Amino acid sequence: MRFALPTCALVLLSACSQHAPQLSSEEQVPAFNEARFRLDIQTLSSDKFEGRAPTTQGEALTLDYLSKAFAAAGLVGANDGSFLQPVPMVSYTASESQTVTLGDLPMHYRQDIVLGSRHDNQGVEIKDAPLVFVGYGIKAPEYHWDDYQGLDMKGKIALILVNDPGFALPESGKFNGKAMTYYGRWSYKFEEASRQGALGAIIIHDTKPASYPWSVVENSWTGAQQDLVLDKATQDSRVQVEGWITKEKASELFDSAGLSLATLSDRAASSPVNVALQKSASIAFANKAEYADSYNVVATLPGQGASDEQILFTAHWDHIGLDTSKQGDQIYNGALDNASGTAGILEIARQFATQAKQGKPLKRSLTFVATTGEEQGLLGSRYYAANPVYPLDKTVAVFNLDSTNIYGRTSDYTIVGKGKSQLETYLVEAASGQQRTAVSETRPESGGFFRSDHFSFAKYGVPAVFAGGGNNPVDDATAKYKAEMKAQMKGCYHNVCDEYRADWDLSGALEDLGVYYQAAQRLGNNGDWPGYYAGTEFHQLRPATTKETTTAE
Repeated sequence: MRFALPTCALVLLSACSQHAPQLSSEEQVPAFNEARFRLDIQTLSSDKFEGRAPTTQGEALTLDYLSKAFAAAGLVGANDGSFLQPVPMVSYTASESQTVTLGDLPMHYRQDIVLGSRHDNQGVEIKDAPLVFVGYGIKAPEYHWDDYQGLDMKGKIALILVNDPGFALPESGKFNGKAMTYYGRWSYKFEEASRQGALGAIIIHDTKPASYPWSVVENSWTGAQQDLVLDKATQDSRVQVEGWITKEKASELFDSAGLSLATLSDRAASSPVNVALQKSASIAFANKAEYADSYNVVATLPGQGASDEQILFTAHWDHIGLDTSKQGDQIYNGALDNASGTAGILEIARQFATQAKQGKPLKRSLTFVATTGEEQGLLGSRYYAANPVYPLDKTVAVFNLDSTNIYGRTSDYTIVGKGKSQLETYLVEAASGQQRTAVSETRPESGGFFRSDHFSFAKYGVPAVFAGGGNNPVDDATAKYKAEMKAQMKGCYHNVCDEYRADWDLSGALEDLGVYYQAAQRLGNNGDWPGYYAGTEFHQLRPATTKETTTAE
């Protein structure tokens, strides 16, 4: 089902919302300090920080840097005076030496397959486990879809397509068309396989529907894999082995079973499907579990008048860290992803703190959460949302920064998953003030709304947005620069070449910070409680309304 906006929502999104005032002299967006912004990005992504992996020396350096920066700006530690919120985590490290045979085909680790186990089990030893193709691995009653219908998955391993049926048949009306739903995310697929009692789950990688190449899987899913410490019942029900297989090797496996992956994929897009391959899997590898706390950094700028009501800014400080098995450069510096976003919330915090010192504080409080473990599955934001420092029913909104714009100024402004909540109207209006047009992302099939920290809050009904950048450079010179920088950055997502570059044009990023700043400034003083529109996934949790409360007024 496609999500249709009601008439009132369309009015709000057309920038004619009546609840937001015109920009006053006291609401002017400050001039952000580009040199300071650059220095934060450069420092956090320097080799000294070793790629900022959770529970490493790189984390210790990052926590110290952020805590001192927030304190120097005049913010206070939100966790009983401390800037740190402990996040209990466990790191699972699967051996690089794996013996994996699917059907009669031996699999080569990294080249063909990447497997791990999120259990404290010393290792995995599976013999002759039946392989079952379960289409997209989706059980969604609201879409009348069940790929597991009639199956008993106990002792079996599921082979699962990436994304959801809407991607394959965007004009069919299935799911949300080309825009990925949460059912298309890898995290959901492993969760559902676990609920079905499967022994294991392996996703068949395909670059277009996944929206990233195999190299991202190889780089992100090898080495230590962090996760939250779960309760025993949840942990025990999880699949014993999970991972990815290349499309090429999966096709070879299906061929050996007398089946066609291409044909079955077509069937899976049209209707629920599951087919036993009449082949089995044997998997063996050592596995290590290590427990340690990681930390979110949580800093608050108290409001005056409605200080118990919170507006959150989030950005994940973590990246992939070190890979000592690599030849040459071994550090995943994560400059764009996400030293840039972390630097962004620091700069916004400083500007609001300066305004407060000048006698112009917001009525509502602002809290800045630099989260851990986003790259491992939104771990820090998931933990905060489940264990909030401030109650979620007092949390008005969340603005998330994840990889800022390094390609120069744009005439448009991208809102990922545009059309979900009234919170977006604040961005539409602020962007309009910059003579920019708010648009949806160009590739909704990549599931961007479900891939960053704002989603952890959306699942609880807190209006949350992920926005910034655009596709249309403001002039020919910027377009030329963008094309050149895009070529330089190609392949750097989750790779060692994501390093700070002194020639990045950050003017567009600074404008994006201004949009968030102005949106939070207005919401921080006007008492509105935005909600989710009817027809969206989160409407029932906090519905949009035409009547706004005035607690902060």
